[in-house]
Amino acid sequence: MEHVKTIPRPSGNPRNRTFRIRFLTLALPLLALAAVACAEAAGVASEAAAQPTATARPFSGSLDTTPAPNETPWPTVTPTPDFGSDDELRNARFSTRGWRTDFSMRSIPLAEILSGGPGKDGIPAIDEPVFEDIDAGDKWLDDKEQVHVVEIEGEVRAYPLAILIWHEIVNDTIGGTPVAVTYCPLCNSAITFDRRLNGRTLDFGVSGLLRHSDMIMYDRQTESWWQQLIGEAIVGELLGERLTILPSFLVSWEDFKDAYPNGRVLSRDTGYSRQYGRNPYELYDRQNPFLFFGEPDRRLRALDRVVVVEEGDDAVAFPLHVLENEPVVHYNAGGRDLVVFFQFGANSALDDSRVAGGRDVGAASVYRPEADGMPLTFTAVDEYFVDDQTGSRWNLLGQAVDGQLAGKRLEPVVHGTHFWFAWAVFKPYTTVYAG
Repeated sequence: MEHVKTIPRPSGNPRNRTFRIRFLTLALPLLALAAVACAEAAGVASEAAAQPTATARPFSGSLDTTPAPNETPWPTVTPTPDFGSDDELRNARFSTRGWRTDFSMRSIPLAEILSGGPGKDGIPAIDEPVFEDIDAGDKWLDDKEQVHVVEIEGEVRAYPLAILIWHEIVNDTIGGTPVAVTYCPLCNSAITFDRRLNGRTLDFGVSGLLRHSDMIMYDRQTESWWQQLIGEAIVGELLGERLTILPSFLVSWEDFKDAYPNGRVLSRDTGYSRQYGRNPYELYDRQNPFLFFGEPDRRLRALDRVVVVEEGDDAVAFPLHVLENEPVVHYNAGGRDLVVFFQFGANSALDDSRVAGGRDVGAASVYRPEADGMPLTFTAVDEYFVDDQTGSRWNLLGQAVDGQLAGKRLEPVVHGTHFWFAWAVFKPYTTVYAG
């Protein structure tokens, strides 16, 4: 640990130029999404679909806020009585039409919230996900495509970015736990939340709004607004509440199917007509953030991918370009040991016009470095990670595939692989690992 290098945060608050972007390049895809939403609302079938789709299944059931037996009902939401008396709300750069949110309850300046293009539910969450087996997924997924992997109580599912990029939220239940599997393309933030809060289960939709370029979700029970990257309610009745972030992984389809041959993958049978496999944010991760007007943290480039971990009061970011040369990192954060694994073989979903055609940016995972109570240290060997204590080989998903510890699993640490600008604006005192 004495040899660990970090990048110090510049003293004071030096200003840098506001990011300039090729606005039309990024705005037009969002306007196209809005057009699709408008067409659906008017009952016009989308002509964009290039993949087989099913008849749209409108959301059903979860909007019922009737309490289950022995549960306390949610209080009725009462919007701010006189919006006209609230100058900040009156001057906000978004519309309150169609919302029953209590805007009098907020923890952030409303001026930080912007419309991302599509309106409320213009990017439709998936509420009745359909899954298929590995063989079916292999017919349309490329080995190097990224999937968001969640495992709970032995049940494991993969959510391809090729689908999440068009829907951003999947309300699902895995291993008996209600979850919201989310992805904000503008921040490359794939995060899974436990939908349970204070004894009740929430359902989430896409607001169409952004703050610091990050998606704002809303819950359908109270229409409170939630910041996706940190899982916190920033506007509305549930102000200040936080969702529990669950361990998940952003890895290649090949890594998933090798680790979980009996796993299930989200099907393109979503009920919506979308060009699954096409990237509507072509070249985004080679440019600058979209609708981000904050002050950039210059320790890294804005769209550098970083593996981020929070342990107690410590937050650490491990840049992927550092991990390329150091594929195993042992680190202590918040007084707890962790190990970071990295390997190439996962393509960017936000580069080429095809999700499968992006450049190889690699994938990373984070674990507690121990098994059966035995502390472990690791070395990267080819496509595996070998522990120095027993010589067992482990894969990127924390499974011992052979050796003395074959069949054992490493305990995952909650982490994410996000764009640096997005993490830094919410967690400015993050330590940046420099090798």
